[in-house]
Amino acid sequence: MGAESQDETDLASLRRDYAAGGLDEADLAPDPVTMFERWFADAVAGGLHEPNAMVVSTVSAQARPSSRTVLLKGIGPDGFRFYTSLGSRKGTELAANAHCALLFPWHDLERQVRVEGSATLVSRDDVGAYFASRPRGSQLGAWASSQSTPVADRGALESSYDEAELRFPGVVPVPDGWGGYLVRPEVVEFWQGRTGRLHDRLVYRRSGEGWTTQRLAP
Repeated sequence: MGAESQDETDLASLRRDYAAGGLDEADLAPDPVTMFERWFADAVAGGLHEPNAMVVSTVSAQARPSSRTVLLKGIGPDGFRFYTSLGSRKGTELAANAHCALLFPWHDLERQVRVEGSATLVSRDDVGAYFASRPRGSQLGAWASSQSTPVADRGALESSYDEAELRFPGVVPVPDGWGGYLVRPEVVEFWQGRTGRLHDRLVYRRSGEGWTTQRLAP
């Protein structure tokens, strides 16, 4: 009991006063994708480790949420793109409920971006083009691992990889159960840390063919 109390005290005392910058309405781009691209460029220029890492949250047919880190592999006017096994937990959950959320936690810049939207499958042509650009090891890994399913041990996984390597000595084709998703944003929030916990939260909401913006209390 004493150890738990000590842990709680230590966690409660962890705090930081944010003072790196601010975000005003005048700073906003006309649309959230353009604004995201600006902030993403800042994250890259700032030397952040894997600035395209994002937390993808999905919800099952039983309304149970789950989250995991995935790498963003494309951004454009139509939305945010990533690739994965369609049979993974996120894949099966998106098949049952296309609504999802993305989170970009850029701690070193005292920023985060939250995205709410719906995911649709990208075309097989796009999947093939991206898969061809992956390192050979990653291509073989897609064949070796039936993502999110139980595996006996590490040795079984490595044996499966060796089998894939023997099976495909040349070009590695795209597995049928591997694909990509395009998340069309409906809500995008830009969060900038400020002093005294008075953080800036400016949010875009889709409105017809355009966007409205609003400031939220931190």
